[in-house]
Amino acid sequence: MTGIFARFVSGLTMETIPAEVIEKTRACILNGYGIALGSHTTAFFPVAARSVLMLDGVREKGATLLRDGRKTSAAGAALANAALFHGRAQEDTCGVAHFGAILLPLLTALIENGEGEVADFIPALVAGYEVGGALESAYSPQTTAAGLRATPLYGTIAAAAAVARLWKLDVDQTGAALANAASFSGGILQSFGDGTDEWRYQVGIAGRNGLTAAALALQGSVSAANAFEGRAGFVRAFVRTDCDVEHFQEKLGREWSVMKVTFKPYPVCALNQTPVNAALRLRERIQAPLQSVKSVKIYLNPTVVGYAGMNTRGPFKSVSGTLMSIQYCVATTLLNGVPTVAQMSKFDDSDINAFMSRVTPVADASLGLLACRIEVEVEGQAAPLIEEFQADHATYSYDRAGVSRLIRQIGEETGVAAQSYACLEKFVEELPRADLNDVLNAFRPIQRPVDAVAGRAIGAQ
Repeated sequence: MTGIFARFVSGLTMETIPAEVIEKTRACILNGYGIALGSHTTAFFPVAARSVLMLDGVREKGATLLRDGRKTSAAGAALANAALFHGRAQEDTCGVAHFGAILLPLLTALIENGEGEVADFIPALVAGYEVGGALESAYSPQTTAAGLRATPLYGTIAAAAAVARLWKLDVDQTGAALANAASFSGGILQSFGDGTDEWRYQVGIAGRNGLTAAALALQGSVSAANAFEGRAGFVRAFVRTDCDVEHFQEKLGREWSVMKVTFKPYPVCALNQTPVNAALRLRERIQAPLQSVKSVKIYLNPTVVGYAGMNTRGPFKSVSGTLMSIQYCVATTLLNGVPTVAQMSKFDDSDINAFMSRVTPVADASLGLLACRIEVEVEGQAAPLIEEFQADHATYSYDRAGVSRLIRQIGEETGVAAQSYACLEKFVEELPRADLNDVLNAFRPIQRPVDAVAGRAIGAQ
């Protein structure tokens, strides 16, 4: 199957990709950079940047740490900047995977470092979305149920595909890169269950591993042709089933994964976007004081209720926990309105914690993955208030204008100048003949060096 993927990746050009796929890809690029800008106040980039500086150091030439301003290796910048793209948890979603937060910082770092051309940015990005998306679509229900996170599991392979296309590797080298990536993939969901931050850094590690997979292939690695379908290959190992090679051969280039990518209006888990929307509608309908609410039942698809970290009332020690919790997201929305990063950080808020005790998620197999129904019982009212929100991927699949409105709204919340978004919009509009300096200039107003590196550089005396 590496050959099927490799031939598809190698054949991607601006001429062979449908126009509607290119336009949706432009929206993904704009969203990714815009969310990264709006994440400059979050705590995850500094941790990743300090780690990268400890490992790779500051370099005169290299790739920019986007919220810091200094340069380091391309691999290091990809790792640290991915934490910025993932900072608000409003990155795009392809199925249940967040490929944009892996691929965009990786390709940006490589192009800035002279290891690729802007003209190949869109084909490389599409390569990653399509290969990763094909695997995610086929297997994520099984792998997620087993405790594996789709983003790094399939994102490492997506990253290798993107780099292979950016570097214009031949078909054999591309196949080797994908085979290497299949061996380097992984990533568990337990950080969601514990409400901790490892998942913030999985995206950067996936990008770095995918880059390494492609570099090894370029330098002549001998890699398994049956890495996906073999008896001990990726599909058998992670999914516990046989690989349907013909399925991928039929789908690639016909059902484009980019077209199912969705965007997040709120800084919460993708699976909590609809509960928040329903809660906002319900908030307008509740006439009595919220203290008179007796119970809130939220009916959701069983996959949502059972996903790690979703059905929990805390206690929370990081926004990584609150944004996953159905109870917290609905409680804070009913009490305070549209959730913000600041609102999601109120771990010890007595009102929210008290209200959460009245909120109960209920699994309902009749509901789609992005649908929900909320029933609220209010003292003195005989019948419950009911709010249904029937959403699918099209509900959150914004065009470029919609993405622009979203990221500029986030900029108003986080103090990012409108000119930064103008730079990003110019870059996206001018692709494939754009200037990456427009992206770098967009981030300059929010740059400040991270705190001093804790510890010493590896190898230092």
